[in-house]
Amino acid sequence: MKIKVLFLLAFAFISANSFGQDLPPEPTDGSRVISTAVPFLTISPDARSGGMGDIGAATSPDAYSMFWNPAKYAFIDQSFGFGIGYVPWLRGLVNDIGLASVVGFGKIGEKQAVAASLRFFSMGSVMFTNDVGQELGEVKPNEWAIDATYARKFSREFSGAVAARFIYSNLVPVNYTSYDVRPGTSIAADIAIYYHHPMDIRGMSGASIDVGFDISNIGAKMSYSSTSVVRDFIPTTLRLGPSFTMDIDDYNRISFALDLSKLLVPTPPVYAKDTNNNPIIGPDGKKVILAGKDPDVSVVKGMIQSFYDAPYGFKEELQEINVAVAAEYWYNKLFSIRAGYFYESKYKGDRQFFTLGAGLRYNVFGLDFSYLIPIRNNNPLQNTLQFTLLFNFNNTGKGGQGSGSN
Repeated sequence: MKIKVLFLLAFAFISANSFGQDLPPEPTDGSRVISTAVPFLTISPDARSGGMGDIGAATSPDAYSMFWNPAKYAFIDQSFGFGIGYVPWLRGLVNDIGLASVVGFGKIGEKQAVAASLRFFSMGSVMFTNDVGQELGEVKPNEWAIDATYARKFSREFSGAVAARFIYSNLVPVNYTSYDVRPGTSIAADIAIYYHHPMDIRGMSGASIDVGFDISNIGAKMSYSSTSVVRDFIPTTLRLGPSFTMDIDDYNRISFALDLSKLLVPTPPVYAKDTNNNPIIGPDGKKVILAGKDPDVSVVKGMIQSFYDAPYGFKEELQEINVAVAAEYWYNKLFSIRAGYFYESKYKGDRQFFTLGAGLRYNVFGLDFSYLIPIRNNNPLQNTLQFTLLFNFNNTGKGGQGSGSN
């Protein structure tokens, strides 16, 4: 009886959110996209994940696990290593915008690991002008984040990690006394879990099922003004996914992975408008919300609210989940090829693309490449080759391919 009551209540809640409001048709012009400050934190910094449709929750651990699931570091085979990467951005239009990254990790015994990284996003040269078009000078806006993590095994198959991050965003890197602008800063944290289960499949060795869970960028809102009360959420992201790996024989290994990801920030509400299509302002001085929830909430409440605040109901909540699938093949632990597919709803950005990638490993040296093929709309990474250099030391020989294996 209790189960029936709960089911009816849940159905009534979904129905009320989906059909109980006199809403306009859901727009496809991009107005339902969830925007945040410092979106560079969502760019894939490494070519391995970039060649697999931006997947990384449960793929085998490597130097760049910091950005996908830092709990994987506890299962990495190498004693220490580091990686260097560069992602050209909007290469079809300009040649001075890109994301550079460097990351290093080290094992502490058999159960613990630490890692640190730096991401630097350069926006190239920009000419600032005032309200009448007078040039105020050329500047080079930039953003960066520095972080560190600690990962530990809790059992032979289970690990967890916490990470801390400082974020700096300098969009106007010059002091204009007549403008109230300043760099934005934030402090954030990640929590992550990783499960690695070896399997005994008849006729196949080295098989395993892995599951990853990560919530990244849990942190303070960001403001670019010392007086403004408007503060923007940073891209707090939930990432969850499984992977399956198996050795076909002594020379060939293949793995498949799936990632589901969602921004844990409030969904923009639908505001009431008058006959002239202007927002209606309520007695409190705020816009009147026709459907949805007030997005001006705390970080923690915004994370919780993000699961039920979509104005168009449960259907829109599902649209906010991005899906990526990928496959990776290794030959003799030396050469790999990769492919992936990423899907985002047309209501939430409409990013849909295929990716291709390749990797080489020789002794302590590794090199990864990736290439993106857009399906819908243009993509800042189309027609661009992304690369990452990796160096791994003291491989224990537990079935690893250098960087990128369990």
